[in-house]
Amino acid sequence: MVCQGVVVALEGIAALADGDVYGTVGDYLYRFSLTGWGWIHLVLGVCAVITGAGLLKGVAWARFAGIFLACLSLFTHFLFLPYAPVWSVILIGLDIFILWALCAYRPSPGDPAPGAALR
Repeated sequence: MVCQGVVVALEGIAALADGDVYGTVGDYLYRFSLTGWGWIHLVLGVCAVITGAGLLKGVAWARFAGIFLACLSLFTHFLFLPYAPVWSVILIGLDIFILWALCAYRPSPGDPAPGAALR
């Protein structure tokens, strides 16, 4: 999730830079300016990095926040499809993998507490 957050933050910075990274698209119902998309992706990426760091430390709230942020990222990349179709599909797949990993995790009774090895 940390890597995904960094990639999404860089995607937001690229949109804020107002370069030729993203082409112009036609009229869509949910069309935002690239500056708006840049801020959305930048904030989402920073939140994902913080949540990913919390997951690595074994903080209890991070799992639920990670599920929420992965769902939100999946939704925003679906809406971002007209701007970067291939890249959005790759990140949608990564979000699905993150959701699966966070929802399927079940600690065994004999396992140490999350993050105990990091202390």
